[in-house]
Amino acid sequence: MNQPAAPLSGRRAQAARNDETILAAAREVFVDDPSAPIAAVSQRAGVGISALYRRYPSKEDLLGKLCADGQRIYIAEAERALADEKNPWEAYASFLRRIVAADTHSLTVRLAGTFTPTQQHMDDADHMRRLGEQLFERTKAAGAIRPDITELDVGFLMELIAQTRLGDSQRTAELRQRFLGIILDGLRPGSTGVLPGRPPSWIEQLQRWTPTGSAGG
Repeated sequence: MNQPAAPLSGRRAQAARNDETILAAAREVFVDDPSAPIAAVSQRAGVGISALYRRYPSKEDLLGKLCADGQRIYIAEAERALADEKNPWEAYASFLRRIVAADTHSLTVRLAGTFTPTQQHMDDADHMRRLGEQLFERTKAAGAIRPDITELDVGFLMELIAQTRLGDSQRTAELRQRFLGIILDGLRPGSTGVLPGRPPSWIEQLQRWTPTGSAGG
């Protein structure tokens, strides 16, 4: 039998709590404004700047951690959806609802280009792409998505939803799911209209991971 994990010592438990507080504050600060200084995170978290730097030596480290967390959530949810073989459309729609609720696009593509990605970031980004494409193509092959929609079309629509902020966090979450419901209806086959313009390309998407400037301090 697996033995229960030993409780953390007082000092380690406090460090873990500080880390959670820092990451929550960093998420709020940098999702709102990726160019914000790291001092804004320290202030929001209510911890000293020295304590923050002991955990994350630079703003790039902190941004990279947030992005990696978002990537891991997306990958886990995509794998969960692919494991559900009962109804391709329901599995896909539920997947989109979960990643909107987790705000993965704010943590990944929103922060892309604000720090220098590691090889792990790039590997995870490629894994996300492959899983997302596999899930999308399975749903499309089942005839559940209109034929002129691409997986990247959906990705950019998720980004638009992630930009929604109105009222408190509960109201924002409610509106995001509402807007997703409208988008899900628009993805279904049956429309007689033709979408204007060309769909986004993966070349355009990958260019966004190139840092546009220093992350600052």
